Amino acid sequence: MKTTLPSGYHARPARMDDLEAAVEMFNLDSRRLIGADEFILQEEGNEWQTPGFNLATDSQVVLTEDDQLVGYYRVWDMKPHITIYVWGRVHPDHTGRGIATYLLEWARERASQSLPKAPAEARVIMQCFVITLNQAALKLFEDAGMQLTRYFHHMVIDLDGPPPAPQWPPGIEVRELVYDRDEWPLTLAMVEAFKDHWGFVERPIEEDHERWMHNVRNNDDFDPSLCYLAWDGDQLAGASICWPYAHEDRDMGWVDELGVRKPWRNRGLGLALLHHSFGEFYRRGKRSVGLGVDAENLTGALRLYERAGMHPDPERQYAVFELELRPGQDLRTR
Repeated sequence: MKTTLPSGYHARPARMDDLEAAVEMFNLDSRRLIGADEFILQEEGNEWQTPGFNLATDSQVVLTEDDQLVGYYRVWDMKPHITIYVWGRVHPDHTGRGIATYLLEWARERASQSLPKAPAEARVIMQCFVITLNQAALKLFEDAGMQLTRYFHHMVIDLDGPPPAPQWPPGIEVRELVYDRDEWPLTLAMVEAFKDHWGFVERPIEEDHERWMHNVRNNDDFDPSLCYLAWDGDQLAGASICWPYAHEDRDMGWVDELGVRKPWRNRGLGLALLHHSFGEFYRRGKRSVGLGVDAENLTGALRLYERAGMHPDPERQYAVFELELRPGQDLRTR
C-alpha cells in the first residue's frame, strides 16, 4: 500500500482544536452519502476524550498546505488488544488522491503496535465499519486485502398509531434508570447479555463501565428516563437504552442497545421492552423508531425486530471488513 501523501498535503495527530473542522468535514461527507448531517459536535468531542483513547497516538489528520482538514482516521485499541477498530473519513473534494490509502496504512501500522499487548496465542485483527453507500471505501478496503465478514442493518418502524401495549413476563417490573444507583448493575447486565453476540470480546468490565459513564454523563442529550430497566426482584433481567433521536434524523427515536440476559430469554421480555420503548417514543411525539442489528445475529434479534414490525432500511446497510494482523486462536464470540 501507498505510505506517502501526495504533494500539497501533510499529516499529524488530531488535536482538540481540530474538532469543529473535523465534524464539519464528517457531515459534509454524510450529506453526500445519506443527505443528512450525522455527526454532533458534543458527541464527537466526547469520543475524542473517552478514557483509553489518546488523540496523540490513536488519531491522524491530513491537511492541505493552508491547513484545511481533509482527512481523519482513528484507532480504538482496547484490552485485550485482539480487535483494533478503525474509522475515518476523507473530504469529498479530496478523494481519489491517495489520502484514504495513506490513512488506512497509518491505521494498520498503529494497530500492529498492539500485537505485543495481545495474548500470545490470540488472533489479532483490524476491523473497519462502513456504510455500503460509500463505494470508494468498500473498494479501498478490498484493495487493501481486507475481508468482508458481516453486514449490519438499520431497522426502522413507522408509528402510524399507538404500538401494542407491552406484555411483561410474570414477575417483571420496569423502571427508568436512576443515576448513582443503577449504572453499575446496568453495565454488568448488558455485558452479560451481549456475550454471545458475534464479535464480542471479553474486556475489563471496569473500563467498559468507565467509558459508558463518560459518554452518558458528558452528553446533554442523554435522558435517563429513556432507559428502561426490567427487574425480576433484585435481578436486572434486561434493558432498553434509548436516545431521543437518531443521529441522521432528529425526528426519529433510537434504541441504542436492547439486551436480555440468557436466563430470561424466550419469555417475551425482549418484545415487551421494544413495545414499551415504542410506546414511550410515541407518547413523546416520535412517529418512527430505529436501531442497528447484526444481519446474522446469533441470538435471533433480527427475527425479534421483524416480529415487532420493524424492517431494514435499504439505504442504511453497513459492512464490516477485517484484516488479520496475526493468526492464532480467535478469542471473540463467533
